[in-house]
Amino acid sequence: MTAQAGTITSSTSVPAVAVGPRYLGLLLALRRLRPIVLPIVTTIIILVVWEAGVRIYDVSPVILPPPSSIAASLIRNFPLLMHHAAQTTEEAAQGFGLAVVTGFLCGFALAYSPLFREATYPHMVFFQLIPKVALAPLFIMWLGVGSDSRLAFTVFIAFFPILVATASGLTGVEDRYLRFCRAITASKWQTFTRVRLPFALPQIFAGLKIGVTMSFIGIIVGEFITSQSGLGYLILFASTRAETATIFASIFILCVVGMLFYAVVSIVERVILHRYGNR
Repeated sequence: MTAQAGTITSSTSVPAVAVGPRYLGLLLALRRLRPIVLPIVTTIIILVVWEAGVRIYDVSPVILPPPSSIAASLIRNFPLLMHHAAQTTEEAAQGFGLAVVTGFLCGFALAYSPLFREATYPHMVFFQLIPKVALAPLFIMWLGVGSDSRLAFTVFIAFFPILVATASGLTGVEDRYLRFCRAITASKWQTFTRVRLPFALPQIFAGLKIGVTMSFIGIIVGEFITSQSGLGYLILFASTRAETATIFASIFILCVVGMLFYAVVSIVERVILHRYGNR
């Protein structure tokens, strides 16, 4: 019985040893590609179901055009879409850059100045709770119908997540590290650059990722109201002509640009965190 059991065990384990190394490389490659392959497969499935559903149920293209019509509109109007996307991209980048500067500086002030925090933070939260669209006409009255009002509105929307993330990150350092800095008589600047900022970077970049998406929301809302160009204006203009395929094509371009901005922030995050991790 024991010999037979040992024989059976050894005979069944041999194929596992022989097969494992053969497919190990393939399995590792598939595991690395899974974050890329799965979203692509999911997108293809959604598009196929969308196309089939629209054609089977004979949905009006004004209500919901099939993906093939959206792709045709994207190809046909590509120069026009790129022309409007250029302005949206430029203003979104400017608004996001200003939001990063103002959000980081205000977050730094909140973290290092209890007086500034007690005096201003409740007001910042109060204005953040107000529906942003309701304030858009005020920005137009204050700054006019040009790009200044759109940029100010974008900064107003995007800077708060960066502010909160920066302040939370800089104040969330464990006390034992700060006590160690005081024990070795490190200056405030050394404590900031060597301890507080490295520990706060993950939270800061989390706020930047939220802020970069909010900057596009601010620009599009501003273009809905004031602009005569840009993807927001094109979406609004196409809606008046019931060109739903053009609306979807504009939204697709907007999503691509937004994902590129998000990818840039993610790449910068990885590079900076890797640099600090090697120290």
